[in-house]
Amino acid sequence: MSAKLHNRVLGVAMAASLIVLAGCGDGGGNAGGGMETVKVDGSSTVFPVIEAVAEEFQKANRGTYRVTVGVSGTGGGFKKFCRGETDLSDASRPISESEREDCAANGIEFIELPVALDALTVVVHPDNDWVACIKPSELKTMWEPAAQDEITNWSQVRDSFPDRKLTLYGPGTDSGTYDYFTEAVMHDSGASRGDFTASEDDNVVVQGVANDVNALGYFGLAYYEENRERLKALKVENSDGECIGPSLETAKSGIYNPLSRPLFVYARVSSLNESEAVRQFVEFMLDAERAPTLVKEVGYVPLPARAYELARENVAERRTGTAFADGAQVGVSIEDLLKAEKRQ
Repeated sequence: MSAKLHNRVLGVAMAASLIVLAGCGDGGGNAGGGMETVKVDGSSTVFPVIEAVAEEFQKANRGTYRVTVGVSGTGGGFKKFCRGETDLSDASRPISESEREDCAANGIEFIELPVALDALTVVVHPDNDWVACIKPSELKTMWEPAAQDEITNWSQVRDSFPDRKLTLYGPGTDSGTYDYFTEAVMHDSGASRGDFTASEDDNVVVQGVANDVNALGYFGLAYYEENRERLKALKVENSDGECIGPSLETAKSGIYNPLSRPLFVYARVSSLNESEAVRQFVEFMLDAERAPTLVKEVGYVPLPARAYELARENVAERRTGTAFADGAQVGVSIEDLLKAEKRQ
């Protein structure tokens, strides 16, 4: 793993305290001595992608524009976005109905832009020698609301598992990863036991699992790739009954299901209309030659070239709303959601 990626992933823990302090006032403003600023906040999962784009964008426009990137979690980012405090909101799940209503109430129109694919990764301690492949039904047994204070031992999950305490780590409730995992595994977004160690910072999950042989956790693929010497990624039984591990290849091919997913950036239309910095940044982010390199560098899966082209068309034509108005987010193809004519 490159030192550059190492620094980007570790930067999540420092982003809220250091990066966000760089910008004040309204999004797309001239905070900071006349330098036009792009303000981004949201998902810790998407942070490495946006931080990589921001770094290259600022190098290319040195002294002209700057980008501030916060990490409030997907839900926290949308709260700021729908209040008009940020220009872009990065998210590891689609915008929810209540968030759309908040945006509408404040006159915030947005464009939904998939920027990468992720393989949501289930991890255990490297010394865990009793499980290599897990079924979605077993993840449900561990994580469903009914498991709280009831499923506390590995032996309760599968008869062949040892009599060992089960310790769980995962994203907090403001995380889009939490929402996606609960929908994919429990078929009910937000349905989860509450007695686990939760954090919006994925590095907390990394530390917890790396230091406890009885632990299990989950997060985006980039955080496993950065910590693969400290963690063991489980294969997951897919809909065809095959045990498939998380990787760039399995996420792109679609065989790592149901835990492969798109990652998003939401652009505020008023910022695109009023700020040259925001327009330039979004164009830079969606460049079909540059974007795949940066996305792959930070451990995620680039979109097909056609998807970046469709995303640019959506920006140019100001196609607002979401392709997920019916709430579905598991198993939807990138091109289908970008082509969706009925957006709300």
